[in-house]
Amino acid sequence: MSEHPVVLLTGGSRGLGLALLRGLLAEHYRVACVNRSTSTELDALIEANPAACAYVPGDMADPKSLEDAVSHIEKDIGPIDALVNNAGIARDSVLPTMRPAHIDELLTVNLSGTLKLTRLVTRQMVRRSRGRLVTISSIVGLRGYAGLAAYGATKAGLDGMTRALARELGPRNIRVNSIAPGYLETEMSENLGETQREQIIRRTPLGRLGKPEDVVGALLFLLSPASDFVTGQTLVVDGGIIS
Repeated sequence: MSEHPVVLLTGGSRGLGLALLRGLLAEHYRVACVNRSTSTELDALIEANPAACAYVPGDMADPKSLEDAVSHIEKDIGPIDALVNNAGIARDSVLPTMRPAHIDELLTVNLSGTLKLTRLVTRQMVRRSRGRLVTISSIVGLRGYAGLAAYGATKAGLDGMTRALARELGPRNIRVNSIAPGYLETEMSENLGETQREQIIRRTPLGRLGKPEDVVGALLFLLSPASDFVTGQTLVVDGGIIS
């Protein structure tokens, strides 16, 4: 990759995405954040790093907006060297009582939107014969959890995409990996009850929930030359809970 590679990061306005953005900026990447909207924290980072960080409107449920976002980045920011698929939503409910609209929403945002954006970006990478893809999946896609059948299906699908794309794109010098975090201290885990939280901590060998910053090192490794012979893998960052 170039001296200051361009990274397209989805969902970089809060939670895990914001931590990933901070980590990328600290390592001198130029980051285009594709989100439906900005945030106070993201605006502050853009103001502090005007040459290295930009907000680009894009909605994972709107293919045309993703096409416009990729076109804008390639034209006005620079060739996309790496794609970090982080945007996603969570819905928890046992499947027999889950609203069909919520299933559709999960599939559209987490899986279909990610596939369509990845298609757009990799078309450019194939032309240049270089690139890195890292997709944030989840341990929920690797091990069954009650109440998360639909969410887990989308995350398992992302890991399947990773393995297939690694084979498709490897001959073009494009590496494809995913990261499966465990339970993190983010907005997406705020609805955990105290009893459930304590149970998760007891089952985790490292004795705590993860922090968004715990995932940053894994991402930087998978984007760096240190992982040049690593592709098609799902790197689990969960404190050992599914080991």
